[in-house]
Amino acid sequence: MKNNETIRIAIAETSVIVRCGLTAALKRLPNLKIQPIELLSVEALHDCLHTQFPEMLIVNPAFGDYFDVNKFREDTAGKKIRLIALVTSFVDGASLSKYDESISIFDDLEVLSKKIHTLLNVTIEEEEIDSPDTLSQREKEIVICVVKGMTNKEMAEKLFLSIHTVITHRRNISKKLQIHSAAGLTIYAIVNKLVALSEVKNL
Repeated sequence: MKNNETIRIAIAETSVIVRCGLTAALKRLPNLKIQPIELLSVEALHDCLHTQFPEMLIVNPAFGDYFDVNKFREDTAGKKIRLIALVTSFVDGASLSKYDESISIFDDLEVLSKKIHTLLNVTIEEEEIDSPDTLSQREKEIVICVVKGMTNKEMAEKLFLSIHTVITHRRNISKKLQIHSAAGLTIYAIVNKLVALSEVKNL
């Protein structure tokens, strides 16, 4: 999955108000092209998983009386569909731990955006199996941030990543390129046209 592709997110929720509200919210998220798929029955969910292959499924844990996470994982093994619990009422924390993430009807757009971005980054990183000396798109973004003098914390916030993930990317970049300094990365970024020379002069 590339960053400019449309992301299919299925929403399994029987309440039309909640379902339509979440659909509207997903369409308003910045820097994402989302195609929401509204599902109001277990049959519709079953059909969707076999015909449309969404990248993510947002589901009310009470969907269809009880949503069986383990059965979902078995049925979709190998498809890498991220599973997000849609919390509309009290839900036991132990059951939520089976999901990749959870969102609440009280979350604002910024929280929703961060959670979707984080899950997308995980998916993209898993799919980008590059040759040892080739940087992934995410690693190129990290290099640009390093060249601009950003801290790990600033990179994490800008790219919607955890600081741990940023550090892991930086370690992988050093191993791939055998470059261990910001100056070396700056030269690499200029030579490979990741940044313009004029941008570096202005730093």
